[in-house]
Amino acid sequence: MSILQPVSTEGAPGAIGPYSQAMVVDGWIFCSGQIPLDPASGELVQGDVGVQTDQVLRNLKAVLEAAGGSLSRVVKTTVFLADMGDFGAMNEVYARHFGEHRPARAAVAVRTLPKNVGVEIEAVAKLP
Repeated sequence: MSILQPVSTEGAPGAIGPYSQAMVVDGWIFCSGQIPLDPASGELVQGDVGVQTDQVLRNLKAVLEAAGGSLSRVVKTTVFLADMGDFGAMNEVYARHFGEHRPARAAVAVRTLPKNVGVEIEAVAKLP
């Protein structure tokens, strides 16, 4: 039977509900969606979707590293946008964080996101 290992780090915002920041099982990291919360203050980062995407990806990076992974080991992401018109701005920041690494990705527009943010991103990664 597989052992499920919850991941928790102060480098990313704590879960705001009954879930873990990530779960590790069988060499895989399944990261919960991250929104643009500053982990130190717990406050939303103010700014456009580019600023928000930067914070989201920094949060995801912290969770992945706490689990023993990294952005370079991400296999798949799902990007949730409050407005598909923000896709270009999100994509520019996303590309900077991932560099030449190009995980599979889905990007969808949703009606609303937690705390009315503009972007949320979840990820699945393979441990080294």
